[in-house]
Amino acid sequence: MHKGPFVRAPRPLLEAMRTEMTILGDRFGAPIVRAVALDDIAFDPVGNPARFGEVCMVVRRPSGTLLLSTKTFYPPGAHRLPTGGIDAGEAILDAVLRETNEETGLTVKLQRFLAAITYLDGPGGPPIFHTFAFLLAERGGTLGPLDLHEQISEYIEIRSPELPAVADRLATIRDDAAPGATWSAWGRFRSVVHRVVAEALLEPDASEETRDGA
Repeated sequence: MHKGPFVRAPRPLLEAMRTEMTILGDRFGAPIVRAVALDDIAFDPVGNPARFGEVCMVVRRPSGTLLLSTKTFYPPGAHRLPTGGIDAGEAILDAVLRETNEETGLTVKLQRFLAAITYLDGPGGPPIFHTFAFLLAERGGTLGPLDLHEQISEYIEIRSPELPAVADRLATIRDDAAPGATWSAWGRFRSVVHRVVAEALLEPDASEETRDGA
């Protein structure tokens, strides 16, 4: 967990990312695009000067359930959709496949581009962070983190209709739920992608036969 200093420097989408979003949208379906204002950015990853954006991995297991994870230092019960940072100069598609492998040990097929969320530094403020969410179908591997620095402590599985309840739990985390971070602001931030992904999954899903997967 990044301890600071936290920065409020604007981080607009890079032109290369805008171009890749168009390509990914053509290939995997147009995502829901949202801009969401945050009332606090003094937490990792949003205020981390080394982080620009992340990918969110919505991994659908063969049973049809979705994978959530939590970490050793998270508040109790703070399971969420896995995310991972996009490295400097890294393509969004490369990041989602790399991070999925590192955080789950699974091989996957990319099925849908679900959401592209830009977080703003307050209402009407500049963009400061970006999340790109993808639906991924599990194809093989053994579930378990390959990058132990992620400190993943547990996985659970849910059905997609449970995502709003996950969002509600995250949005109501208290600052005293665990030491070392502004957990309430973090929880409100983390709740957003779960609500948008839940909305996206209500839309018709292209079958694997008609969608060109990665």
